[in-house]
Amino acid sequence: MKSLMTPDPHLKWIVSVMVLFQFVSCYLVKDLSWTWLVFWAYVLGGCVNHSLTLAIHDISHNVAFGNKAAKWNRWFAMFANLPIGMPYSASFKKYHIDHHRYLGGDALDVDVPTEFEGRFFCTPARKILWLFLQPLFYVLRPLYVNPKPITQLELVNAAIQLGYDLFIYYIWGLKPVFYMLAGSMLGMGLHPFSGHFIAEHYMFLKGYETYSYYGPLNWFTFNVGYHMEHHDFPSIPGRKLPLVITTFQKLDFLWLFFITNYVGITGQA
Repeated sequence: MKSLMTPDPHLKWIVSVMVLFQFVSCYLVKDLSWTWLVFWAYVLGGCVNHSLTLAIHDISHNVAFGNKAAKWNRWFAMFANLPIGMPYSASFKKYHIDHHRYLGGDALDVDVPTEFEGRFFCTPARKILWLFLQPLFYVLRPLYVNPKPITQLELVNAAIQLGYDLFIYYIWGLKPVFYMLAGSMLGMGLHPFSGHFIAEHYMFLKGYETYSYYGPLNWFTFNVGYHMEHHDFPSIPGRKLPLVITTFQKLDFLWLFFITNYVGITGQA
């Protein structure tokens, strides 16, 4: 299993192409009508930006350049952050450590909805509203549940992001900036890619609060669906998480060989 705990050499190139794609998209949407702008922000920008947030999730575990180059991972996460339109990567890293360390812990794991959310959003209509507003809760919940001092890295992240947004506004106007921000908000809300928020850590079965998803959306989301595998082995890059299952299957067969009476090491066959 340790052989899988190595940096992903492809991640930096995939993320760079995605950032470049969104930069070109900003140019292409600058003259669209507002109706088409919202459409493409949801259909295209939402997918790419949501995928970039999951790339940042992977990078937060230092799998882009390795643990020995932690700073390079932090800077690269800020680069991946650019098309998202709002500073995200440094704050995510700060709180994501707690998510792994105190999984499901009240007042410690800010991925867990607050008691207010559970009590208020209790009807079908309100639950749909909650899904739509999920990006806001994701941003604001840490400030209420477990506030932490702002770090220097977060200030740098904010300055770089603001500079990029102003640059896009200066050369192409307001619509590309709206495309980035709307893509992030829509893509993290009521959107197919956002299903993993609910699938990962909501208790559908008593006593089980982490689940995995093995469907095709993993192809576009850095295998975030392999979530039990990720929490067991957070140092394994998303691209290699499917190999965890293959490895465990091999270990299962090896274990059965030693304990099975019929075909095992003590068997007669």
